[in-house]
Formats: sequence, C-alpha cells, structure tokens
Amino acid sequence: MIYNGIMKRDATSLPALDRRLCVAPMMDWTDRHCRHFHRHIAPGALLFTEMVTADAVIHGDRERLLAQAPEDVAARVCVALQLGGSDPARLAEATRLAADYGYAEINLNVGCPSDRVQSGRFGACLMAEPKLVADCMAAMTAVTDLPVTVKCRIGIDDMDPEAGLDDFIDAVAAAGVRVIYLHARKAWLNGLSPKENRDIPPLDYDRAARLAGRRPDLEVILNGGLDSVDIVMREVPRFAGAMLGRAAYRTPMILADLTAAMDGRDAPSRFEIAGRMADYADSRVAEGVPLHSITRHMLGLYHGQRGARLWRRHLGEEARNRKDGGGLIREVAAACEEMATGMAA
Repeated sequence: MIYNGIMKRDATSLPALDRRLCVAPMMDWTDRHCRHFHRHIAPGALLFTEMVTADAVIHGDRERLLAQAPEDVAARVCVALQLGGSDPARLAEATRLAADYGYAEINLNVGCPSDRVQSGRFGACLMAEPKLVADCMAAMTAVTDLPVTVKCRIGIDDMDPEAGLDDFIDAVAAAGVRVIYLHARKAWLNGLSPKENRDIPPLDYDRAARLAGRRPDLEVILNGGLDSVDIVMREVPRFAGAMLGRAAYRTPMILADLTAAMDGRDAPSRFEIAGRMADYADSRVAEGVPLHSITRHMLGLYHGQRGARLWRRHLGEEARNRKDGGGLIREVAAACEEMATGMAA
C-alpha cells in the first residue's frame, strides 16, 4: 500500500540484522528522508526512526508516522522503530500496530533526558523503574516476533553506575531483551540541560565494556561520543557494534569510512550520492513533499571538502523556493565537482 509516496512492507522480506554499524534515533532528524540519504552512504547500517510515542501510533496518522519510502522498501533497508512510553498495554498495542510496516526491530527509548520526555514518564527517567521497563518489554515481546530492544544510559543522576546499571539490564534481560544500545554517559535529569548533558558527566566506555563482559549473552551496542573512525574502530572490538548519532548527521561520510573500515566496501562518491538523492527528490517533490524537507538532511555531505560552503549555502537558502525536484541538488553538486576538479588540476 502506498500513501503519499510511502509504503507498508512485509517484515519477512528483510535480510538478517547487522548491528555492527547503527545510526541513532534523533528527534527532528532521522525521518524517512534522512534515512534514505544515510542508506546510500552506508547500505548495511541499521537505521533508526525518530522516537514515536505509543499514543501517537495508536491514535495518530499511522501511514504518515510509520510507512517507509518505496525506494527503501525495494532495497530491503533495515530500519528499527523506536517507541516512547511507559504503559505496557499501550506499548504492546503500538508494537502490534507497527507490525504491518516492515520494521526490522522495535526499540524502547530509555535514554532521552529532555524535560518534554520526562513529563510523559518515558525516556531516561525510566532507568529508575527497572521492573516497569521489564513489564513493558515483556508486553511488547508478547505481541511480535521481531526483536524488541532497549536504548538506555549507564545511569541517571546519583544512581550507582555499577549496581544500578547491572540491576536494570538484568531486569530487562529477564523479560526477553537480548540487545542493548548503551549510551555510555549518565543522563543528568536534575540540574543540567539536555545540551549540557551532551558533555557532562564524562563518557565511560569502560563501564559499558564491563557490562558487555559480564553479560556475554547480550548484544551490547556502544553509543555516545563516537565521532571519528579511529575512536569507533578502537572501541568496537569490545562490543557487538557501534551506534553514531550527531556525527552521522553532521558529517555523514563518516558512515562510508566506517563501512570501508569494517567491510572493505567502498561507498559511492559524494557526487553519486547527490545524484541518487536528486532522483529521490524528483519523486517526492512530485508528490508534494517540500524540497527543503529532503535537502536539510544533506548539508553535511561535503563537510571538509572544497565546495562545502557553496553546498551548504545553496541547499540551505534556495531549497525552500525551488519546485523542480532534484534540479537544485544536481546543479550544486556539479558546481562542487568542478571546484574539486579545478583544485586537483
């Protein structure tokens, strides 16, 4: 079924999950257009949706919230749906309703520290209630054959990051969870803003590694501060995989570099990726999607390259006024290519 250029699909058509490289769920960023962009850069990466609340899935426009781009359905892209909530029955209902949309995995957000999320009694504050989270995971697992996973922190506020994290993980593992996406920084819910919490308190990869060593039966995916190939390749041998957030969004070609480092598989060039996104924009704009909704995710494509400023400026300033699909993307990519070629000559 296609709805405004997006499609449902059968989860049984998806390939086996490879979690060695994941792109984190990020509010206002990892929508379907962003995921389509990232899949051209790193075809094997596991991509995550933005967090969607269970109530939104139950009561909202599910086609708009959950359906996937037809091109990604055809490419059998693996995407994990991240849900937010704390009511086991509602989370189970949202999981059941999402089954028709071909997600490869259902993930529960127990890591977001924002005030808005806390006010809804979900996100990182749930680390203080391991039994409730375990009940949620058990309810979700009961209604789907898909993997049901959790994304959490190493602790919150004054929680002991040793005993507190161990107790939390043991509780959700007892409920059937086998995959943990672990942000290796405490979420500080009192006294720090979410922005300040990006750097304070410090990351603790060793604590995350101790959990992975203590529970070898679980897949522990490391998240937090992974912003270079060297850091990822240094840390990933201790874990089942790595999850990148802001670095993947702001400097997206790091995903290509990591794909090459992990698999020896080269990604398309920036110019080729831009061309594929222009083709995608042709289809979406014809369906009524604003070009800016697509190009806003692509501003980092030429990061660190000659032409990066030109790319950002034109895509950022002109996309709102252009109606010719991917024409702007093609024009600016060609100009960047000319700049790079001229410099090489």
